[in-house]
Amino acid sequence: MSEELKNSPISPLEDFDWEAFEKGETKKNESYEALEAAYDKSLGAIKDKEVTEGTVISINKREVVVNIGYKSDGIIPFNEFRYNPDLKVGDTVEVFVENQEDQKGQLVLSHRKARTAKSWERVNQALENDEIIKGYIKCRTKGGMIVDVFGIEAFLPGSQIDVKPIRDYDVFVDKTMEFKVVKINQEYKNVVVSHKALIEAELEQQRKEIIAKLEKGQVLEGTVKNITSYGVFIDLGGVDGLIHITDLSWGRVNNPADIVEPDQKLNVVILDFDEEKKRIALGLKQLQPHPWDKLDENLKVGDKVKGKVVVMTDYGAFVEIAPGVEGLIHVSEMSWSQHLRSAQDFLKVGDEVEAVILTLDRDERKMSLGIKQLRENPWDKIEEKYPVGSKHNAKVRNFTNFGVFVELEEGVDGLIHISDLSWTKKIKHPSEFTQIGADIEVVVLEIDKDNRRLSLGHKQLEDNPWDNFETIYTVGSIHEGTITELLDKGAVISLPYGVEGFATPKHLVKEDGTPAKQDEKLQFKVIEFNKDAKRIILSHSRIFEDEQKAEARKAKKAAGKQQAEEQPVASSSNTKTATLGDIDTLAALKQKLENGEE
Repeated sequence: MSEELKNSPISPLEDFDWEAFEKGETKKNESYEALEAAYDKSLGAIKDKEVTEGTVISINKREVVVNIGYKSDGIIPFNEFRYNPDLKVGDTVEVFVENQEDQKGQLVLSHRKARTAKSWERVNQALENDEIIKGYIKCRTKGGMIVDVFGIEAFLPGSQIDVKPIRDYDVFVDKTMEFKVVKINQEYKNVVVSHKALIEAELEQQRKEIIAKLEKGQVLEGTVKNITSYGVFIDLGGVDGLIHITDLSWGRVNNPADIVEPDQKLNVVILDFDEEKKRIALGLKQLQPHPWDKLDENLKVGDKVKGKVVVMTDYGAFVEIAPGVEGLIHVSEMSWSQHLRSAQDFLKVGDEVEAVILTLDRDERKMSLGIKQLRENPWDKIEEKYPVGSKHNAKVRNFTNFGVFVELEEGVDGLIHISDLSWTKKIKHPSEFTQIGADIEVVVLEIDKDNRRLSLGHKQLEDNPWDNFETIYTVGSIHEGTITELLDKGAVISLPYGVEGFATPKHLVKEDGTPAKQDEKLQFKVIEFNKDAKRIILSHSRIFEDEQKAEARKAKKAAGKQQAEEQPVASSSNTKTATLGDIDTLAALKQKLENGEE
C-alpha cells in the first residue's frame, strides 16, 4: 500500500444500505444501465470512416500509439509519420477511424487516410494564406522531385529547390523540408511546391541592401555560381552578377569554363548595375593591366613577329602575338596573287605563323600584319622569269566571256584572250575549250609590269595553219565537208585539217531543190578565202550551177560555130529562100541556148 493511502482518512459512506447488503440485495434500478450509459458517453461519439483527433501516447521505430478517447488505443505504422521527424509524445494528430474493433478487438486507425481526406482542403488553404508547410521528399523524377505534402504527391521542380543550381538531386531524397505551395491545378489535382520561394523572400531584403551600397569600380569578392556559354554568374552574397565572356580575359575566350570553375572564389569589379532590373555587370580582366600597355616599346612597323591564329574570317586571320594583343592579317596580305580568295585557303585556327608588322596604332590598340612580305614579290623580276615569247605551264583559274585567267605561279596571273585559244575553231565561250583547274600550256605575248598583267596565248604554240590553208582552200577548189551546225543565217561546215567554213542558206540548196541537213556530208566549193579574217565561204549549190553554166556556154559556142559555117552557103544562093524547116531549127537552138544560160 502506498504512503498516500496510509495517510488518507477512511470513512464509510453515509447513505450505504447495509441491510440490503446483508440480505444480498442490490439496487438494480438505474445503477447498471446508468453506469453503462455513462461509460459509453465517456468514450465519445466515434464512428467508422470518420476523421477525428488523437493524442500520441507512445512512439517506437515501428508504431505510433494514439489515444482518441475510445475504450482502446489505436496503433498506426510509424512510416505514416515520416514526413514529420519532429513527432513526439503528447502531439495531437488527425486519424481516420477505419474500424472500431477488428477481429482482435483492436481499434484500427490511419493517419495517412486522415491527411488525404483533408489534404486538398489544407493545400488550397496553404496557397491562399501563403503558408509555410512541411513535406517529405520521396524520390526523384524528371525535372525535379516528388514531395509528400499532407498525403498528396506534389511536384518540386529542380529550379525551385534552391537559389543555387543543384548538381546532385539525390542528396535531397528522404529529407523533410519546408515549402510553399506556388501552383495548384484544380482540374487535374496537381500541386507544385517551392523551397526556393522561402529563401528568395529572405534574400530580397539582403539584395536591396547590397545594391544600395554598390558603386561602379567597386571590387568585391564573389563565388562562381553558374557557367554559361556567354559568361559567368557570380554570387556576391545574396545578389548575382554576370561577367560577360568578353570581360573574363584580355585575350580571346572560346569557353568561360577555361577561365573559371564552379564554386571558385575570386575578386571582381563592378562595371555597371541597374537597380530596377537588378542587373549587375562585372569584370575580371579589368583587374589586370591591359596587355597593350605592356607591349614592347621598341616594336615598330617592318618588324617580324610570331604568333598563333586565334580567329578565322573570310576576310582575314587574327593572330595573337602576346596574351591579349592581336593583329589582323588581311587576305590580301597573305599572297601576292590578285585572285579573290578566302583566308581559309591559307591559314587555320591554331597555326603558328611569322608575319611582318604593316601598321601599328598603340592608341587605338590596332595592328595589321602581312605574311606575303616574307616572300619575294614575283613581279619584281617578271621580265627575267617570264620573257616575251617564253613558254610555260599554267593552271586555269577562272573564265570570262572574253578569255581565260590562268596562274603561272602564286601571285603571277595572266589572261588568254578567247581569240588566242585556237587558230581554227570558232570558240563562243572558253568553257568549250578547257575547264577550271585544268593545266594549259601558254606562251607570253606581252608584259605590263606596272599593272601586273600578262597577255598570254595558247594557239601561238603552233605555226599559223592559215599560211598553209591559203594554198589548199583556193577560190574555186572543191572539198568534202560536214554540216556541224545549222543557223538562221547559214551553216557551219567542218573541213579537213580542222578548219571550219560557212555557207549561206542559198548555197545549201541541193541539185534536187531540197536544202542540206544537219550532219550531212557534201561537196563544197570555196567561193571566198580571207586569211586575215580567218574566214572561208563555201557553197554546195555553186558546184552544179557552174556545171550547168559550163554546158550552156559550150552549147552556145557550138551553135555559133554551126551558124558561121552555114552563113556563106546562104549568101551565095541569092535565089534560094529559107524554108519553114530552117526556121524551126533555129528557134529550137535559140531556146536551148537561153535555157543553158539560165
